[in-house]
Amino acid sequence: MTSRWRHWLEERLPGLTRMIRRHVTAYYAPKNFNLWYYFGSLALLVLLNQLVTGSFLAMNYKPGIATAFDSVQYIMRDVNWGWLIRTMHTTGASLLFVIIFLHTFRSIMYGSFKKPRELVWLLGMLLFVVVMAEAFTGYVLPWGTMSFWATRVVVALFATIPVIGPHLAEWIMGGSLPADATLNRFFALHVIMLPLLLLFLVVLHLTALHEVGSNNPDGVEIRCGPKGNRWGKHYPADGIPFHPYYTLKDLVGVGVFLLVAAYIVFFAPSFDGWFLERNNAVMADPLLTPAHIRPVWYFSAFYAMVRMMPSFAGTAVWGPIAMSGSIALLFALPWIDVGPVKSIRYRGTGYKVALGIFVLAFVGLMLIGSNLTDVLFPWLFGANINLTKWTMIFGRTMMLAYFGFFVFLGLYTHLGWEKTRPVPERVRARG
Repeated sequence: MTSRWRHWLEERLPGLTRMIRRHVTAYYAPKNFNLWYYFGSLALLVLLNQLVTGSFLAMNYKPGIATAFDSVQYIMRDVNWGWLIRTMHTTGASLLFVIIFLHTFRSIMYGSFKKPRELVWLLGMLLFVVVMAEAFTGYVLPWGTMSFWATRVVVALFATIPVIGPHLAEWIMGGSLPADATLNRFFALHVIMLPLLLLFLVVLHLTALHEVGSNNPDGVEIRCGPKGNRWGKHYPADGIPFHPYYTLKDLVGVGVFLLVAAYIVFFAPSFDGWFLERNNAVMADPLLTPAHIRPVWYFSAFYAMVRMMPSFAGTAVWGPIAMSGSIALLFALPWIDVGPVKSIRYRGTGYKVALGIFVLAFVGLMLIGSNLTDVLFPWLFGANINLTKWTMIFGRTMMLAYFGFFVFLGLYTHLGWEKTRPVPERVRARG
């Protein structure tokens, strides 16, 4: 029966069979993938969760400053399983960024942005930017206290653009203050436009990846040996079919991930205020400013850059420029790093130290953006510390380290300072 249906489908849609073969069963991936390579499939899984749960949430959500907050409470209290669907959605948003950060770090660590995968990297960074936009528009929709003030702060960043800034900010909000027009626009972006763009970029990202092949921890391209492999003489000697080998392996990672996600959903849905903020459980009030305004945790490092940049010549545009530049430099990474070796396993000591400092700088900026330094510094250095002064010193040092990574990497590789280790001709089988 299965054979008959397969034959019936192949006659009417032959391209589907070829596509499955090219991208799944006959796609040969390096045989030395390790734990870092789980995050690509996990990102796809969580994105699917966001699309499905978001679709169900949209069925009961009503955009508008008079209805948005109450509709979210209705979903949580009165809709059958509404609390579970929303918690899966909010937890999924934070877990998606955890996965994206780790996936990006793995790509930098193993040189997956280098030739011939520059386009794969650029599409991945575009996906990151669109996911940030999707997360921000979704953060506004519940119309809690932090939703309102996040809108004010982010739109104010657009207002700093010379000449067109104020007009652009007013166009985004649909007025001088966040109101019904703002929620309607953000709802359309969050539910229709950005998800379609995300799906399109995901298809392009995977297509570009499968065109040039996957990178691996050794950073060595898998090649066809004189005898090929046991599936054929024209197939890579160091490659194995993605299905069933890596599909089954990914299922192990998915199982572990689902256990962690389920624990958060059922036992720690707010994650101590990091995934669901307490201030956002209060309806937005333009006349009530929270004592501590902080962004959601995955935006905290970029928000810290805006805070740390001083105003020059009476304009605050330098903060948004620094934040935009921090992301733009990631796009330019394939042309900044021109070292001959991809993987950190064979790169010079300078690169390893610089990458470690880069990660610490990003974490330090996250601490500042989340206001954790307000607690950490007095605990470490005493209650009499000049908190504002030392926060600025620490934050600007972290910014210098973040941007310094790209400057150092450009000089280190363009001037030939890096002393690398010999790279093996074939991938090593260790995972």
